[in-house]
Amino acid sequence: MGAPPQLSPEARMAALAKAAQSRKRRAEIKSKIKRGEFSIDTVLEIAANEDAVAKMRVRELLEALTGVGKVRASALMQRLNISPNRRIAGLGRHQIKELRSEFMKSSHAAKAGKLLVLSGPGGVGKSTVATRLRKSGDFWVSISATTRAPRSNEHDGVDYFFISDEEFSRRVRGDEFLEWAEFAGNRYGTPRAAVEEALLAGRNVLLEIEIEGAKQVKSHANQAVLVFLEPPTWEELVARLEGRGTDAPSRRAERLQLAQDELAAASFFDVVIVNDTVERVVEELIALTS
Repeated sequence: MGAPPQLSPEARMAALAKAAQSRKRRAEIKSKIKRGEFSIDTVLEIAANEDAVAKMRVRELLEALTGVGKVRASALMQRLNISPNRRIAGLGRHQIKELRSEFMKSSHAAKAGKLLVLSGPGGVGKSTVATRLRKSGDFWVSISATTRAPRSNEHDGVDYFFISDEEFSRRVRGDEFLEWAEFAGNRYGTPRAAVEEALLAGRNVLLEIEIEGAKQVKSHANQAVLVFLEPPTWEELVARLEGRGTDAPSRRAERLQLAQDELAAASFFDVVIVNDTVERVVEELIALTS
């Protein structure tokens, strides 16, 4: 075996910086797991797209889960024939299935949570409401997968799981989405396993999805409560859409026409809430679970 390649000082510094960033990202993920913001399925989704998370040791992932700890994590890995130093990227399909099954079984005794589906026209403020709910701790907010490119202020595994068209098609064939829809030339889908796991664990779940996707959820899960978010006025919605700096003028015109069509779908939903203030919307959504 030959001598390892010699790195220049610049290359060495870059490698050290990358390693530090990866450690920081893994620490962030583990912190979210401990706070209950991420389930095991959410982490597996992120690991499919992020090398830093894929290199996390399975032992660290399990030990971060509430109620597991070092002893149970070690026993579980031994029972599932997962080596002590195995990283997430090295898990086989059967091992991933067994891990998911293990944590689904442990949550059966809990009272099932409620499933709320939040939808409405583009620009009405769905993402802002979902973010506030996530911070409140009263809901587990599902993260959708999408084929569109991330905006400058968006992060993979936080705002969406950004995946390729090929990967999205593979998941559709594998029935891995609770719902999926095409919107403005891109596809969006809700990973099924993470939602089911959260509900069985007794957590209330919020899906922030497009209108066609909301209809799919209702057809598959009749107990879901569909919530339509309306703007205070049409003029305010127009101002929000036209104020988006990420869209070209032609795209903004398309969004306005689409918004008019989407507003007409309100009658299909179980509950309609006017988004005059985010705080009031959050209070009403929490009240729907009591």
